[in-house]
Amino acid sequence: MPVKLSDLNTGDTAWILASSALVLLMTPGLAFFYGGMVRAKNVLGMLMQNFVCIGLVSVLWVCFTYSLAFGKGNKYIGDFHFALLNHMNQTVPGGLGATIPPIVFVAFQLMFAVITPALITGSTADRWKFGPFVVFITLWAILVYAPVAHWVFAPEGWLFKRGAEDFAGGTVVHANAGAAGIAVALVLGKRRGWPGGNFRPHNVPFVLLGAGLLWFGWFGFNAGSALGANTLSGIAFVNTNTATASAMLGWLLVEWLRDGKPTTLGAASGAVAGLVAITPACGFVSPVGSIFVGLLAGVICALATAIKGKVGIDDSLDVGAVHLVGGVLGALLIGFFGTVDTNSVGLDGIFYGGGATLLGKQALAVVSVVAYSFVVSFVLAHIVNFVFKMRMSDDDQNEGMDISMHGESAYEYVSLGSGVSSVGSSSSTHEEANA
Repeated sequence: MPVKLSDLNTGDTAWILASSALVLLMTPGLAFFYGGMVRAKNVLGMLMQNFVCIGLVSVLWVCFTYSLAFGKGNKYIGDFHFALLNHMNQTVPGGLGATIPPIVFVAFQLMFAVITPALITGSTADRWKFGPFVVFITLWAILVYAPVAHWVFAPEGWLFKRGAEDFAGGTVVHANAGAAGIAVALVLGKRRGWPGGNFRPHNVPFVLLGAGLLWFGWFGFNAGSALGANTLSGIAFVNTNTATASAMLGWLLVEWLRDGKPTTLGAASGAVAGLVAITPACGFVSPVGSIFVGLLAGVICALATAIKGKVGIDDSLDVGAVHLVGGVLGALLIGFFGTVDTNSVGLDGIFYGGGATLLGKQALAVVSVVAYSFVVSFVLAHIVNFVFKMRMSDDDQNEGMDISMHGESAYEYVSLGSGVSSVGSSSSTHEEANA
């Protein structure tokens, strides 16, 4: 159907363009968040992987993955009608973003597609060769992200039609990437020396800077998903900030009670856990509900960081604990805290007299997305590993990603008199705190 110029709203268009820029900023923010948590010899390798996701996914999105995600197609995958961004004078199937030009909707959704595979890199830090990484991310964007986005976000998708609620990507982005991260970490194997070695973060201020950029950009991520400058975007904005604050406090409380000291690393991680959990729920729960979503996310995600050590999965930067657990938790909590007073197109959850119907829809979406992402990512990683060998050698791991893969170093060590400068941090990682 051709776009009606009379339906377009300049205020909505301006807000979604601004939101798109905010969401793009999240990927460099994620790069700093992850980069600060690794050792100094791997920081550029982590930043490089995140930045390359922007390049790869942007080109793929224009070529055909946008069309696969939001083209009409069938209930499982879109078609190639919008490939190469043809037919941008036509409305998005299902009437999404009716008050903004379709090309603006393309730009906004692109930024979601960019950051999702970038999240995976936290699980695989310190040991993934750059070439196989590029191959895997390219295939993953096509075979995993595009279908899942179609299922949940596109009105033609089967989970959308079944009434699953995901306002801004708790399943599509976070549970999806979290499951994929665990799958690839299993294929890559453990880092050399894990769990007994020294894997403390080299730059905690970088972690806090990254968390701050993520918090800032997330307002575009969540409030922009209203696809208009309206009351619902305002509710999503307030819910995002409230849940994030609550989650940070919840994570710090766990550390204080368990370890005797709240940490700055915990504050940053708790904030991100809250951002993750409120993402699917921000447009469906009340501000009071967002407090509970955030608090539960902070506590449960903090406790979940201990799981990897018990099961022996080297999820380097706790992507599973924060993004998989947080995304699943946020999606399921809509079934308890969702209310039509916030969003009339949603359903009431259990605490608002709606029964368990909505919770069942949410559980179906969570199980479907996590299972599909894990299985396909696991198989895909094995195929790429068979062809290219994804894991860095022990010698390259000793030397670090920066020198061995990119021939450069983040820091220059300069001798001053008899002293030699060094890079280090006194803050412990989650794995050390839970050892």
